[in-house]
Order: sequence, then C-alpha cells, then structure tokens
Amino acid sequence: MTRLGAVSLIVPDYDEAIAFFTGPMAFTLAEDMEMGAGKRWVRVVPSAGGTGIVLARAETPAQRDAIGAQGGGRVWLFLETDDFARDSARMKAGGIVFEEEPRHEPYGTVAVFRDPWGNRWDLIEPRLAG
Repeated sequence: MTRLGAVSLIVPDYDEAIAFFTGPMAFTLAEDMEMGAGKRWVRVVPSAGGTGIVLARAETPAQRDAIGAQGGGRVWLFLETDDFARDSARMKAGGIVFEEEPRHEPYGTVAVFRDPWGNRWDLIEPRLAG
C-alpha cells in the first residue's frame, strides 16, 4: 500500500506560513521540529486529514525565485471541502482573495484563490456520485 503523504511548498518564512495555514486555511500544525542551522521540519495538514504540506523555507536564490511559482502559473493545489459556502466565507473573512466567483462544473463547485505567495489553488466541493 502506498499513499501520497505530503508535498512541499516553498515559502519565505516558516512562522508566516504557519499563521496562514493554521488561520484562514484552518489546517492543523502537525509537526514543527528544529533541524539545526535555522532549518525546521514543518508540516501542516487539512482539518479533515489527508496529504499534508511540508513548509520549506527558501534558502537559495533559485528557491526564492520559485516562491509562488511552483505551479508555473497554473492551479496546482486542490483543496476539497464538503461545504463550499462555509469554507469560502471563512477563508474570505481571513483575508483570502478569490480570483473568481464559484463555478459549477461537472465535477463540482469550484473557485480559484491565491495564497499569500501567489500559488493558485482550487477550492472544490466535489459533486457527489449518484
């Protein structure tokens, strides 16, 4: 058995990223361990569990250039919800700006938002099969 345990997201600062994810995104801080030399192992997970995000602080110029551009300008992170209206309202109240009004697609209700670093995400309430 295998599963995708985590993906890494390059950020400029650990604490700023933790505040964003545990604030308006309502993720849980699963791990925050000192690794020496100013590095930390920081992992956040969605409130319902699933694949986590390792917050990786940029160390090199190339890594700093990649902040907000890991998806090459495309949506590359997909956050699923069981209640689009509830979660989009909470996120907006926390300062998250959506690029569009919700769309109703064959796969569910969706809207694109950006995190503070420019990464594009979909918030999706999947259509129930049936």
